[in-house]
Amino acid sequence: MACLNFSSVSTVSTSMNFAHLRVNKKPRFLCSVAGAVAEQTKSLNVSEPLLLNAARGKEVDRPPVWLMRQAGRYMKSYQTLCEKYPSFRERSENLDLVVEISLQPWKVFKPDGVILFSDILTPLSGMNIPFDIVKGKGPIIFDPITSAADVEEVTEFNPEASVSYVGEALTILREEVNNEAAVLGFVGAPFTLASYVVEGGSSKHFTKIKRMAFSEPKVLHALLQKFATSMAKYIQFQADKGAQAVQIFDSWATELSPVDFEEFSLPYLKQIVDTVKQTHPDLPLILYASGSGGLIERLPLTGVDVVSLDWTVDMAEGRKRLGSDVAVQGNIDPGVLFGSKEFITERIHDTVRKAGKGKHILNLGHGIVVGTPEENVAHFFEVAKGLRY
Repeated sequence: MACLNFSSVSTVSTSMNFAHLRVNKKPRFLCSVAGAVAEQTKSLNVSEPLLLNAARGKEVDRPPVWLMRQAGRYMKSYQTLCEKYPSFRERSENLDLVVEISLQPWKVFKPDGVILFSDILTPLSGMNIPFDIVKGKGPIIFDPITSAADVEEVTEFNPEASVSYVGEALTILREEVNNEAAVLGFVGAPFTLASYVVEGGSSKHFTKIKRMAFSEPKVLHALLQKFATSMAKYIQFQADKGAQAVQIFDSWATELSPVDFEEFSLPYLKQIVDTVKQTHPDLPLILYASGSGGLIERLPLTGVDVVSLDWTVDMAEGRKRLGSDVAVQGNIDPGVLFGSKEFITERIHDTVRKAGKGKHILNLGHGIVVGTPEENVAHFFEVAKGLRY
C-alpha cells in the first residue's frame, strides 16, 4: 500500500490498482469459523463518506479528494455531449444531462466528492433576473440592476418551483453514488451574484458594483439581502434533496478591500450559514473565494466548516492563519496538472504534508482548466487516494 512520509517529499507508487479503496455495494467476506471457511454477504456500509468525516474534523486515514469543475470541458465524454447539446443552459438545466455530466468523473476517477453539474447563476431566472450563458462570452444579464426600483423587481427564490430538476438530480446522484462518496451541492455568494447582475456579466474592474457600493450602499444592501435569503433557502433545498455538503462560491468578494468585505460580503455569508445551521446543523458548508490571501483570517468568521484556499497561498501558512477550528480545502495550482506525473506527485505530497493530518480536503486551488490531460487527472486521483497519514 502506498504511504506518505511527512518528514520529506517522497514518491508514491502509481502502478497499483486502488479499486480496493472503494466501497462495494455488497462486499463479500471469507470468514473462518471453527476451522471451516464460510462465505458471508454484508449489506451496504452506511458509514459517512470520507469527505464528510474530514470536514467535521473526525479521524480519517487520508485526505479525501475531489476537483472543482471536475465535471466539464476537459473530459472527452463532456465534449461529445456539447456537440449534441451546444447550449450550456440546456446541459445544466436538463435533468438527464445534469445527472449524466455529474456522474462522468465519478465513473472514471471515483473522487471522494461528486458535485452537482450546475452554475451559480442558475437561480437568477427564478428571481426575475433574465440571463444567458453564451459560448465565448460567458454570462449575460439582459437587464442589469442599476437602481432601487430594479432591486424591488427581484423576487425571492423558490427552489422547488423554479429548479425542481436540481432537487431531482441530487436525489438521483445520492442513489447512484450510494454513499461511496459525498454528493456536493453549491451556490453563489450574495456579493458575487450581485456583481454579475449589476455589472451585466463578467467584469474586469467591477466599477459598476463598486459605484453602487460606495455611492448607493442602501441599494446594494437591499440586493444583497435578497440574495442572502434566497441562497440560504437554496442550500436548505439542496440538503433536503440529497446534498451532503454544500460549497459557497464567493468568487468576486476578493475584489473588495478587507474593510469593504466586512460590510458587503461577510455579514451576508454569516447570515446564510447561521440560517442553514438552524435547520441543518450537521451539514458541512465550504467557502471558496479565489485570491483570498488578504482575507484569510476573516473567512472563518462566516461560520463555515471548511475554507477552500487558492494556490497563491502557501498551504502551511494558510492553515496557520485560518486557525485550528476550521478545516481547509485545496490548494494545488490547476496548472500543475499539465506537468509530468512525477511533478504532480511531488505537489500532492507537498500540499498534504503542509496541510497536516486531518481536517483537510485535497483539491485544486481553482477549477480544473480546459485542455487538462485526462490521464494526468487520473494520475492525480490515483496518487491522492493512495496516500495514508
